[in-house]
Amino acid sequence: MSKLSVKGFAVAFGTMSAVYMLYMGWAAALGHRVGFVAAFSSHYPGFDASFVGGLVGAAFGFVDGAMTGGVIALVYNAVVKRI
Repeated sequence: MSKLSVKGFAVAFGTMSAVYMLYMGWAAALGHRVGFVAAFSSHYPGFDASFVGGLVGAAFGFVDGAMTGGVIALVYNAVVKRI
């Protein structure tokens, strides 16, 4: 089995998380999924149901997603090495 590129997977996961957070922030600005934004705004300061809030959420989403993706790739590579 082949190993994952940790940097590549981290950037890809971070990008997808950023797009998701951006979408959710902008959707909440239109009145949809407001509860999601309310729940995450306590963890991500500045993330709210607005255009700028969506951009702030995207930035936090990228950083959080990149760290998560990097850890997932590291664990995957460690498991693949043992198989």
